[in-house]
Amino acid sequence: MKISVIGGGSWGLALSTVLSNNNHDVLVYDVDPKIVKKVNTLHICIQLDEDINDDIRATNNIQEAISFSDVLLFAVPTKVLRPALRSVVDVIERPKLCINAAKGIEPETFLRVSEIFKEMVPAEFLKGFVALSGPSHAEEVIQGMTTVITCASEVEEHAIFAQHLFHNSDYFRVYSSTDLKGVELGGALKNIFALASGLIAGKGLGDNARAALITRGLVEMQKFYESYGADTASLFGLTGIGDLIVTCTSPHSRNFQAGYKIGHGKDLEETLESMTMVVEGIRTCEAAYKYAVEHDLELPIIEQIYNVLFNKLDPEIAYRNLFERSRKKEL
Repeated sequence: MKISVIGGGSWGLALSTVLSNNNHDVLVYDVDPKIVKKVNTLHICIQLDEDINDDIRATNNIQEAISFSDVLLFAVPTKVLRPALRSVVDVIERPKLCINAAKGIEPETFLRVSEIFKEMVPAEFLKGFVALSGPSHAEEVIQGMTTVITCASEVEEHAIFAQHLFHNSDYFRVYSSTDLKGVELGGALKNIFALASGLIAGKGLGDNARAALITRGLVEMQKFYESYGADTASLFGLTGIGDLIVTCTSPHSRNFQAGYKIGHGKDLEETLESMTMVVEGIRTCEAAYKYAVEHDLELPIIEQIYNVLFNKLDPEIAYRNLFERSRKKEL
């Protein structure tokens, strides 16, 4: 099957490799001519310095990419999703099944990615929407290392269709789900706690502190789910606790890396300048904090991380603020 991948970054090319390994015909679109050239001539992912399959092709012609296939896989950061969708809508001519691999919530609107798609893509051209999420670092996926993820859609047949596209019995197992809201929330919120986990590592606070963070982070995610009207069942699956664990414990995580640098004394601006990839957790933290304030939710970890990121609060003070809270029951 022909599949168009929108975004030639590390995640887009890692997933392109999975699809190519499954004998699909993959065309990658990216605005950066350097990426396009490297894919077409050297067959490498320059962000990860990894080889990719020779039959993966790339273009910087959006019309060519969109007309190539009726399945569009989006692997662009949420902060540039709207411009990307505007480019797609300008040239789209027939209905497409859209699969999204990015994770985030829009701070200005509190919209999930699926809601942004529904807002921007005319209904006659949006055949369906699937979210792809779970514990999956591009660095490992592109090397063919064992990975298990979930494809979620409100329409079960669309989730199952995406499941068949990506599933590879050698190394890439895919589950299906109809809990689109829960799957999207888990993939977005866990990045906030990955930032916090990086901070803990940067401050040298140890494994006990990290375990406590992951556990209490899960509690805050549950509170957010309940307020948002999401099914908490997905919180205890791959796209919730699974993604939370891998993102909070792995140096592959760009959110963990960013938190680590802040924990070592860099401010947000310095940290972002030193990162080669987008740190989704920063915008998601802004969105989650604003949502919590608006809905009177007590989410102390999210609040302190927000203040570290946006109000330049010293991480040491954030740590003290959490520990000096009034004593209470755990659950």
